[in-house]
Amino acid sequence: MQEISPPLGRRERNKQAKLDRIVAAAGELFSEYGVDDVTTQQIAEKADIGAGTLFLYAKSKGELLLMVQNSSYADSLVRGKEAAEKTPDTLDAVMAILTEVVHCNRIQVENGRSYLREMVFGDPEEPHRREALDLSFQTEEAVAVVLQRDQRIDSTHAATLAHIISAIMFLTMSATGNATKTMEELLTEIKTQIQVLVPTS
Repeated sequence: MQEISPPLGRRERNKQAKLDRIVAAAGELFSEYGVDDVTTQQIAEKADIGAGTLFLYAKSKGELLLMVQNSSYADSLVRGKEAAEKTPDTLDAVMAILTEVVHCNRIQVENGRSYLREMVFGDPEEPHRREALDLSFQTEEAVAVVLQRDQRIDSTHAATLAHIISAIMFLTMSATGNATKTMEELLTEIKTQIQVLVPTS
């Protein structure tokens, strides 16, 4: 029988409500102005909390960006997996997953690039960075599942291919020369590279 979690106490509910306000405020300001042009004071004021309280939840703008982007990334991955399930062609199904992730990352280009830098170079002990890395691993797992539709690709080969495909996607999104490219141009570049890896029928 499944255990039912006890309801959150008032203190926990208040903490969660503050966190929700912080993430919403940071997401709104980052989206409108870009992470570099937003101060933690502005985020605190918009979330209706003190600056000191804000730092109890996140020590830097980098952490706040990870919190905001992780939430969007998780939602995008769900949509991508659902789209892949409805797409019979293997390459197109892989692209269905990647398209959602790329779109999430490119809503605000510099925020997306900053997020990737935080993911790769941020504090390894920071929990939101670990969550971001876990989302990238989940993306690889989702791609590997799609690749195994092909009887010629076993689980080990699929995991290796998925890791390479993930690297292609992240490098394409983070490359300085690609900062001004449209999402469609990025997706075309990604697809051109990975179709070399995915066997055709």
